[in-house]
Amino acid sequence: QPLMAACAQQGVLCVLVDMPYNLAVFDTDRATGCFEGFVSVKHWYMAGHSLGGSMACEYASNNQNIFEGVILLASYSSADLSQTAFKVLSIYGSNDGVLDMDSYGESKSNLPASFVEKVIVGGNHAYFGVYGEQDGDGEATVSNREQIEQATEMILEFLG
Repeated sequence: QPLMAACAQQGVLCVLVDMPYNLAVFDTDRATGCFEGFVSVKHWYMAGHSLGGSMACEYASNNQNIFEGVILLASYSSADLSQTAFKVLSIYGSNDGVLDMDSYGESKSNLPASFVEKVIVGGNHAYFGVYGEQDGDGEATVSNREQIEQATEMILEFLG
C-alpha cells in the first residue's frame, strides 16, 4: 500500500484489490468489475509484487481489451505477453534474495521485446512493501522508504 499511496500522491489513480489471504493466486479474477466506476480513466495498467505480479500478468493476458500494460515488482510473467501491444515495466532490487533470477531470465521471452527493466541498487524483495523481513531475502542497503521512492519515480517515468 505505501508504494501505491506514493504513486497516488503524484496523481496516479491506484485501485487496490482485496485478495483472499492477501494472495492473488487464490482469486485471479478478483479485479473483474473494478474498472467500471472509473469511466474517465483511459489507460489502465495491472501491477503486482512477487506472485501478485505473475497473477496480474495472467489477468491482463485474459483481458487485453482493458489494459495498456503491466508493471512487475520483483516478479515475472508466466503468461505469454510477447505478442501483445502491452507496455511492460519490470523493477527489482539488486539484493533480492527471493526472486528466482533463473526463472526471471527465462520468463523474459514472455514479455514484449520493448519491455523496460529497472534495478534498484541495494533494494531487496520485501522493501516494495512494508511487511518486515522475509525469509531468504537479501539485506537491503537502501531504506524501505528509499526503495519505495525510487520505485515510484521509475513508475511515474514509465507512465510518462
